Amino acid sequence: MSKNSFSRRKFITGAAAVGAAGVVGFNPLVSCSGGGGQKSGSLVTGQPFKRLDDLVLPPLLDKAPDGQPLKAGVIGCGGRGTGAALNWLGAGPNVTITALGDVFQDRVDGCKARIKADYNVEVPEENCFVGFDNFQKVIDSGVDVVLLCTPPVFRPEHFEAAVKARKHVFMEKPVAVDPAGVRSVLASAKMADSLGLKVVCGTQRHHQRDYVEVYKQVATGAIGDIISANAYWNQNKLWHRNPQADWSEMEYMIRDWVNWCWLSGDHIVEQHVHNIDVINWFTGEYPTSAVGFGSRQRRITGDQYDNFSVDFVYDNGMHMHSMCRQINGCVNNVSEYIRGTKGFTNCQNKIYDLAGNEIYSFPYSLDESGSPKKSVDVNPYDQEHIDLVTCIREDKPLNEAEATAMSCLVAIMGRVSAYTGKKVTLEEMMNSDLKLGPATYVMGDVGYMKNAVVPVPGEAANE
Repeated sequence: MSKNSFSRRKFITGAAAVGAAGVVGFNPLVSCSGGGGQKSGSLVTGQPFKRLDDLVLPPLLDKAPDGQPLKAGVIGCGGRGTGAALNWLGAGPNVTITALGDVFQDRVDGCKARIKADYNVEVPEENCFVGFDNFQKVIDSGVDVVLLCTPPVFRPEHFEAAVKARKHVFMEKPVAVDPAGVRSVLASAKMADSLGLKVVCGTQRHHQRDYVEVYKQVATGAIGDIISANAYWNQNKLWHRNPQADWSEMEYMIRDWVNWCWLSGDHIVEQHVHNIDVINWFTGEYPTSAVGFGSRQRRITGDQYDNFSVDFVYDNGMHMHSMCRQINGCVNNVSEYIRGTKGFTNCQNKIYDLAGNEIYSFPYSLDESGSPKKSVDVNPYDQEHIDLVTCIREDKPLNEAEATAMSCLVAIMGRVSAYTGKKVTLEEMMNSDLKLGPATYVMGDVGYMKNAVVPVPGEAANE
């Protein structure tokens, strides 16, 4: 790549100088110009590393080794937080959960009951916290590790507080919903590095053995230089909540969070970031501009889209097509594809030459009938926590916050392009003052919903 390419390290250096400042506002759009990055004459390399010894990969043990006791606190006790708590408790010996926090009492109670039922772990009542300040109380309760599983908008503040308190962190993706949040996470990630803290994010494909093995093959030249990519997450609609008479505006939006852009980042950020992150991981580069479109066809709550299609362009002119949709009754596809000068791959378990001949297949273990299984032996949701515990106990480097934050910024770039109908650059996003959501969080009526609109790009046609 040329010196102008947005490689991981070059871009993050510039990002750190920007800092974590941002201006609070309600508008989910941002004014964007049509500029783009300079092009190089070379291909995006599929070989950021030359030797297997150079690859930085997770340990991928079946269970974490024994060692010092590790106490974790859960911040955000909904479905994903409860799931993360169970993943943590199953990671290895001598780990436990000693604190729970959420804005809602019923979420804390449900998580507490589930970990008691599944692992016979009793979280003391005095370490169960409710309210918007629950995260700080969990952090201050004497835990070694925090699991950050709230709606994504809260992640940057919670991550910063955890790092300042010198806690190891598991945090779900996305790690931010806006550029201000991304910059905050990047700054906290650098602080975590300086303190030797371990950070795992919810991009579990980095901990999925079939993906990791294919990544090794691609990184050492199996498909040559990467020349194009596709990323997809097309599925049925996700859940929604109907408002209840005793819920305030804020309570309703948080309970319905996956449908509100300021809370989730829209589904291109909240969900499709998985696939975008895989492409970033395999290429070792970030696209520098995006032109996208999308719309709201079937979604019934919130203020965001239910479909996106984005053309991401790299500094040298390489394209990645990104597509995501949450609509019932349509063809579904959750996958990634990368093509190179020597072949192509689905990133998960297969590599082919240019003629379509299979040249690598991940060796899944056999089931009871002697047939290959269709998935890895260790669930990647469990593997994330196994790797976190292992790296804490063996003091191995592990900090995924930077890479995940940058993948979130790429997804945000695509969202803003679709919302505005403009070409948007990664540099514009890194320097944008866009910050979503209300200025303060209070469990009441904040006047947000009456001003919320579904973005419509472009200009009205003349009659």
